[in-house]
Amino acid sequence: MSQSTLATGFNQESFDAFIALRDEPSWLTDLRNSAWKRYCSLPMPSQRDEEWMRTDIRLLHLDRFSLPVETDDVTLPTAVLREGVTLSGMLAMKDSRVIAAELDEQAGAQGVLFGNLETMVREHADLLRPHLLSRAVDPLQDKFSALHAAFWTGGTLLYVPRGVVLENPLCTLTALSEGQVDLGHTLVVLEEGAEATLLSESHSMPDCESGFHCGAVEMLLAPESRFRYVNLQEWGRGVWHFSHQKALLDRDASLQWTIGALGSRLSKVNQHVALVGEGADAQVNGIMFSEGRQHLCYHTLQHHEAPSCHSDLLYKSALQDDSRIVWRGMIKVDPLGQKTNGYQRNDNLILDSSARADSIPGLEIEADDVRCTHGATSGRVDDEMIYYCQTRGLTREEAIRLIVSGFFQQVSDRIPLENVRTALGDAIGRRIREYE
Repeated sequence: MSQSTLATGFNQESFDAFIALRDEPSWLTDLRNSAWKRYCSLPMPSQRDEEWMRTDIRLLHLDRFSLPVETDDVTLPTAVLREGVTLSGMLAMKDSRVIAAELDEQAGAQGVLFGNLETMVREHADLLRPHLLSRAVDPLQDKFSALHAAFWTGGTLLYVPRGVVLENPLCTLTALSEGQVDLGHTLVVLEEGAEATLLSESHSMPDCESGFHCGAVEMLLAPESRFRYVNLQEWGRGVWHFSHQKALLDRDASLQWTIGALGSRLSKVNQHVALVGEGADAQVNGIMFSEGRQHLCYHTLQHHEAPSCHSDLLYKSALQDDSRIVWRGMIKVDPLGQKTNGYQRNDNLILDSSARADSIPGLEIEADDVRCTHGATSGRVDDEMIYYCQTRGLTREEAIRLIVSGFFQQVSDRIPLENVRTALGDAIGRRIREYE
């Protein structure tokens, strides 16, 4: 049986056929079987569940999707984050299938692994077994994490050995065709003292009216490692997007994590940072823009498990038309997390009266020597600001673009790569329209 003949939907028949086609270590097959049993035992989330009470997925019908079929079409959208950047490696995927992979010879000679996770897990099983879906993302957490763990295909591995510093970024491009499914998994492992930057972007092919993404991202940073991760999500307006994302930071490790959430019909993303080693430092930056009837829901968690750690989260969102953005953030400090310094902030700019932003910051503190603050704001563009710009010769639309650009500037200033700042700004600028 070929992959192109797998049954439609995610059911026992399609799972059995999928497993029969795999050539994987037994421990991974066992993990998939456990995840599938968990998936079958759980109902679909509903708005009766606290985590889902602001996100309605009743129109999602998983039986209309199936595992990706193999085709000869290797057409890809343009990667925007890599423009003008010298790269250490590039990985291109389409519909959960890796179609191109490159790695600089020098990086390869230093022991860096970068490429198709599906292939790497067979070639480096002993190296990856302790990390894959065992330390960061819980494959049994909920219905969608279990579905992903059971069926993930393709995906990205970045492994950087101890003390290796990659001066140039690596880049991944993920594309989705009409009506197709992406189940890619990203696993990043940096050993002690390693350093790297990964630029990751997701796009639908032109005229993609529907699709389904159910993914996961795991980042495991050993002591004194440094990692910069930029993730631009620009799925088409008909794509359902679900993802569990988690980073573990050991002693004195450093992470800068920047997300650009611009696409999809509906997004439900859990983004967690766990500071498990003393002195770990995490900066999380978010730029979100919604239009039409888009619904973007991001749940963030800054979990301080060790002492003397620092986390700083800044999310900024702009909304137009009838769209909705939900951000629910939590700073959690365990009893051992003394001398924690945690901060989170979410600001929303409402461009239409029919748009809606829900900001729900929170603190859960079990230590007594901490400094944790949080805040959230929502407001409309000031008409006086628009008038002021117009008196300087700008049109109303130009004035709005300028104001929105300035609104996001605080996040943009945190991004060290100029091309990334430009790409995110251009992507937002293309979406802004004149409003009343």
